[in-house]
Amino acid sequence: MGKQERGTRSRLSILEAAARVFDARGFDAASTNEILASTGLTRGALYHHFPSKEAIAVALLAAHDEALVVPDRQVKLQSVIDLTFEFAFRLQRDPVLRASVRLAVEQTSFPRPVTTPYEQSGSAIHELLKQAQQQGEILPGVDLVEATSIIIGAFTGMQVMSQMYTNRSDLPERVSTMWRFLLPGLANPGMISHLRITPAPESTPKPEPTPKPESERVEQPAGEPAVAPAQLRTPAPARSSARS
Repeated sequence: MGKQERGTRSRLSILEAAARVFDARGFDAASTNEILASTGLTRGALYHHFPSKEAIAVALLAAHDEALVVPDRQVKLQSVIDLTFEFAFRLQRDPVLRASVRLAVEQTSFPRPVTTPYEQSGSAIHELLKQAQQQGEILPGVDLVEATSIIIGAFTGMQVMSQMYTNRSDLPERVSTMWRFLLPGLANPGMISHLRITPAPESTPKPEPTPKPESERVEQPAGEPAVAPAQLRTPAPARSSARS
């Protein structure tokens, strides 16, 4: 492994460890000793990449900004909706995003960054709303800056409540409820029935396959070719395509 690759892996290891610690304990309670303990790196390696705990926090916020991907839909309001679902799913499984959100909303000694994950997402939502307005998807007279603020604020409240009550396991359902109430004040009436307020099928996390118990496993006789799993399944009936 080359020196540059080792350095990249060390930096990533520090960021992932710091994300877990910041998410669990908050910025003020987190320590570099705790971060180092879960990386196996030396203090010199940490300071080679990050001169302080504050520098690690700034890097975590930047890592989220780089990973923000706006869904490309013909109907731009659907892009906004799907962006909130993608954010919700990432909050469930991405410790870096969870840490960056906590750093952004928590009152700590960490200086509030110029742009937070919510402002970054807000810029993307505002641009999509402008495109939706140009395509006639938005009610006349809607202030797009206010609409963006309401969407971000409502989502923030939903994710905080979801974290408190279910550790975010019900966040997608709460986002669906949010959109059911927001759309009548935002979208043209003729648009609402064409918008999906559930996650896009391709973005829904797939559950991990459950291994069969030992007693249910069938031994393959020696010398016989294995049958591909697809050959054992009954073809599913055709499904109508989801709107997007």
